[in-house]
Amino acid sequence: MKALKIIGGLLVAIIALALISAALISKDYSVEERVTIDRPLDEVYGFAKLLKNQGQYSKWQLMDPDMEHYYEGVDGTVGFVSGWKSDNPDVGEGEQEIIAIKDKERIDYELRFFVPFEASDKAYLVFKEITPNQTEVSWGFEGRMEYPMNLMIPLMGMETMIADDFQVGLQNLKGLLEN
Repeated sequence: MKALKIIGGLLVAIIALALISAALISKDYSVEERVTIDRPLDEVYGFAKLLKNQGQYSKWQLMDPDMEHYYEGVDGTVGFVSGWKSDNPDVGEGEQEIIAIKDKERIDYELRFFVPFEASDKAYLVFKEITPNQTEVSWGFEGRMEYPMNLMIPLMGMETMIADDFQVGLQNLKGLLEN
């Protein structure tokens, strides 16, 4: 009986510590990765502005070649929606909508995840001409996890995982456009 009280007390202490920690951790997180592509800005922007092209370089899109896709609107314009549904739990189900465009400079997206969890976050691509034949592309993400789920941000290394996936996607984009 004494052992059960000790184990119970330890469990309560662990849960309390986790909840207190979550209260002290930010609910917001962000990631930005970049790559320099040896191609002119017009060419890089012209390819990357089309959401349908992400199927050729995005790590998440490449994880399940059998995922279902749907599209609404005119690709490369504000309001275009690219949706997906995958049986792969690492890909899940959701959609991405172009919500703002600053021609040849920046594209903003709203990401809506439905499965395996529900969330709505922001992402963006930024384009910068380095030289007439070199373009820097930055891929960013801004997310939020409410208390107490925000404890998962440091525990799962969310920012590092997303950064690694973005870097894979950017390297894929670079390889596609430079070859």
